[in-house]
Amino acid sequence: MSSNTKLEKLADGLKFTEGPLWHPLGFLLFSDIPANTIYKWTTDSKISIYRRPAGNPNGNTFDREGRLITAEHERRLVRTEKNGQITVLAERYQDKRLNSPNDVVVKSDGSIYFTDPPYGISKEKEELGFYGIYRLKPDGTLSLLNKEMVRPNGLAFSPDEKKLYVSDSEKGHIRVFEVNSDGTLTNTRVFAELTGPKDKGVPDGMKVDIQGNIYCSGSEGVWVFSPTGQLLGKILVPEVVTNLAWGNKDYKTLYITAGQGVYRIRLLVAGVQPPKDKR
Repeated sequence: MSSNTKLEKLADGLKFTEGPLWHPLGFLLFSDIPANTIYKWTTDSKISIYRRPAGNPNGNTFDREGRLITAEHERRLVRTEKNGQITVLAERYQDKRLNSPNDVVVKSDGSIYFTDPPYGISKEKEELGFYGIYRLKPDGTLSLLNKEMVRPNGLAFSPDEKKLYVSDSEKGHIRVFEVNSDGTLTNTRVFAELTGPKDKGVPDGMKVDIQGNIYCSGSEGVWVFSPTGQLLGKILVPEVVTNLAWGNKDYKTLYITAGQGVYRIRLLVAGVQPPKDKR
């Protein structure tokens, strides 16, 4: 991170921003959960409605074909087809409704990993009795990978996809899992502790750069860790950070959703991009 980089505010006056995602065509998508909307921000600083209603959307990513994948607080994971139609990918596990899918990431083999804490529903509406990390295979098979975390939230793969980082907003830390060749998770441990006043932010959304450094929301802004878990620095943000996205043509701009606003900052290292279909 350069010492002369400056945090820039792009939008304000929203309700609760989440799920930023840079579109290859040159604009930013982001969720506003209580507004039930996915917004589009263009580089001329205009904001328009991309989709509404949108299932009280949270995390967003692209699959290998460039289709939008969204974790909805309406208790389902969905895909937006090229024609705009919505396909429900997952809404039940073992015939019980999911809690409220929160964040989502796609692996290069096409499988989708997502977290399912209860933030979007009341306690009496829970059916599963746990908060899981799931994998959806390309054939549509949904499997539970872990149900031991207290509040699994943001998640991101290491550049080689051999590790999966998952934040626990309640415990205030990031866990790291080894990713087996069959896509399952093993050998979990606490990767980093993020301390500080919780009213100024907790571990939530995260992203990884091409050098393997981890960028995670935390108290007072974005915390940056080396692949070994060493704290490299913090990007101070005046609102509570919820999630992050790499963007622009070189993927060296970090877009940040926080509170009622959206921010960005230029960095020196490029981020890991969502996998693309190379066929």
